[in-house]
Amino acid sequence: MKLTIVGGGTSGLITGLMLKKRFTDTIDIQVIKSDKIGVIGVGEGSTEHWNMFANYMGIDRFEVIKETGAVFKVGVKYEGWMKNDFMHNVDGQIMDMVHGQYRLGYGTLINDNRTNKDYIHKNFWSDNLNHSFVPYQMNFNAAELNKYLLKLCDRFNIKLITDEIKDVNMNEDGSIKSLTGKIEYESDFFIDSTGFKKLLISKLGAKWQSYSDYILMNEAIAFPTEDTEKYPLYTHIRAMDAGWTWSIPVWGRWGNGYTFNNNFINADKAQEEVEKKFGKKINIFKNIKFESGRLDKVWIKNCVAVGLSASFIEPLEASAIATSIQQGFLLNHHLINYNENTIKVYNDKVNTINQNILEFICLCYLVDKNDTDFWKQEFKMPDTLQFKLDIWKNKLPIFEHFDSKYLLFNESNFIVALHGRNLLNVENIKKEYMTLPESLRKNAYNNIVDIMVERQEAEDFDHKELISKIRQGDDGVEWLKYNQIDT
Repeated sequence: MKLTIVGGGTSGLITGLMLKKRFTDTIDIQVIKSDKIGVIGVGEGSTEHWNMFANYMGIDRFEVIKETGAVFKVGVKYEGWMKNDFMHNVDGQIMDMVHGQYRLGYGTLINDNRTNKDYIHKNFWSDNLNHSFVPYQMNFNAAELNKYLLKLCDRFNIKLITDEIKDVNMNEDGSIKSLTGKIEYESDFFIDSTGFKKLLISKLGAKWQSYSDYILMNEAIAFPTEDTEKYPLYTHIRAMDAGWTWSIPVWGRWGNGYTFNNNFINADKAQEEVEKKFGKKINIFKNIKFESGRLDKVWIKNCVAVGLSASFIEPLEASAIATSIQQGFLLNHHLINYNENTIKVYNDKVNTINQNILEFICLCYLVDKNDTDFWKQEFKMPDTLQFKLDIWKNKLPIFEHFDSKYLLFNESNFIVALHGRNLLNVENIKKEYMTLPESLRKNAYNNIVDIMVERQEAEDFDHKELISKIRQGDDGVEWLKYNQIDT
């Protein structure tokens, strides 16, 4: 089989690499990328799904750090969204425990007041490097990540072609026959990674399903700021007058942006607000307008759309890279011997992934902030989320409430998000917790407090020092290279 990917962005390259890893000897893959189109790169964060991709590909995490300016990440810190700031922080250990009875322990213990400073230094960073906790999320320099993925394509014998596609040529049955650039490119299968242009999939009749009734963000400005002496272990999300800002450390600088609703503020006023908040002048390097939503079908005939060609919810919670990775895993399972039923199954699963992201992002806006016109408005929720919220108020989310293992956000993520927004009735949840045998309650207490509660703030952890040691090739941190979650 010959497979052609159009677009040299993160999503297309990740998809190509995953397919080449799976079908090393049976599929020839080429990537056609334009040298006139840059990397969007507004969000530079990832979720735990990056680690799944890296493990699958056999990528050395130290190599990633050195090549992409990456730093570690354990979660997202929300400032100014509620009366008290809170973290969305979920790691592999807590995920495993939430799948069992320990989730009830978390529902009861979330108000534990122990501090985490001693825990962080004891378990993550100490003189003898005897560690038990390793972050497996990362933040990247988006431009450097793209260069690294291109290097990986070369390493995995994916052909890279620089050209600009002018025409999409169709077969009589409505599938794609070939693409016209400087020459004609024939292929058996095509991946559309052309971003908002949707150059290929639009020719096959895909329709955009808008989420604008639920997701009110529609514009973003992005800007860098200078390097700092310390790097936190989280993405910093601050509520603003008409939306929110992100601040993400990467090696040598910070990546920042303001995502807003342009019915309440324009880009110039957004810049003024940011400069006042940050206390410094900033230089905008990107201004992007978007509409939240997804395609009704990401796979039609012999073409699959990935990345921004397929969906875009909004930058909050860094779902873009993860969605592409999950699509890649799904495509690995469905590509060979596909038919219309295979395509329907794939599309249904991808739609479920997007619905899950929509529900989680909508939940993020259920806050008690109402000090500006933007925050005073009603934030609509999908009926599916409202139904679940009525259950989750008195009973924590469980595995059975979620439809697919490919979802980005599961019960553990929703538990933390619900708690941060004061949407849990802890006393009622405690009643269920107290029905557990005493031994399980004790284990729940010890494990949940240690793993989750005491890891909420890491300002004193010298994250930058660890990254520096890795970049310098310090043998003392070799343990970290191999301490990765299973996939």
